[in-house]
Amino acid sequence: MFSDINLSQIIFRKAPASWHPYIKLSRLDRPIGIWLLLIPCLWGIVLASGGIANISLQTCQTIILFAIGAVLMRSAGCVINDLWDMKLDAAVDRTKARPLASGEISVANALRFLVVLLILSLCILVLLSHTAIVLGVLSLGLVVAYPSMKRLTWVPQLFLGLTFNWGALMGWAAVTDSISLPAILLYISGIFWTLGYDTVYAHQDKEDDALIGIKSTARLFGDNSKFYVGIFYAASVIFLFVAKAEASFGLLTPLLTGLPAVQAGWQIRNWDMNDPHSCLKIFKSNQIYGLLALLMLAL
Repeated sequence: MFSDINLSQIIFRKAPASWHPYIKLSRLDRPIGIWLLLIPCLWGIVLASGGIANISLQTCQTIILFAIGAVLMRSAGCVINDLWDMKLDAAVDRTKARPLASGEISVANALRFLVVLLILSLCILVLLSHTAIVLGVLSLGLVVAYPSMKRLTWVPQLFLGLTFNWGALMGWAAVTDSISLPAILLYISGIFWTLGYDTVYAHQDKEDDALIGIKSTARLFGDNSKFYVGIFYAASVIFLFVAKAEASFGLLTPLLTGLPAVQAGWQIRNWDMNDPHSCLKIFKSNQIYGLLALLMLAL
């Protein structure tokens, strides 16, 4: 069985056994999701601050708050997703060992855990600017609605992009207490990025998804997925460049934009869409793409 749970991770070895079901439920053993949620926030914060040369102590404090918030909200999102999908997860080879799907955690306990995560997230949110607080509250609608999209539309990856990259707007707003064009451009870049990497991810489950009627861009694009993922990554890089140019164009901006562009090209070149292990490897490499984009925005 190709499972997405690896019990050999250090977090399972160090944590008490009673914590293990909740670690699995919140995906704390798989931090790539935290990175993919946090990185757009960092894009917004760094670009709004004017780059690395202008990073202040207050900016560092904002980054710490967003890092904690990303852990909490990614965990909350996983709980909501698994509550929606526990019956579907039980029918998919990769996900049937998840705690709710397998019965390791009851729905009641999952809901209690979710309430704790949301309360802690609220404690972080109220420390941000007024505009960022409003955006944070609005994001809850996306978080709750996203899991249903795989039943309603062939492009649930688009809705994941709308949800996961909301932090680009919040990060900018946390610094400026406003929303302006560079933040919107970063948000669009992130949406295209997510369309790409989550299409790669969805290819792991395309056969099971077809059997149980789950829609995805992996099934929609089929054998043409590499072409479309390449288009999405190209669009992401272009919008990154325009966002940077709109905020603070520098002589090195075109050269630095090549950093995430090269990484995206590497993904397309090395991705075998019919190999679940390759899909997972390429998906996880998007942490590098996001950090290279952050470097490009910061310098």
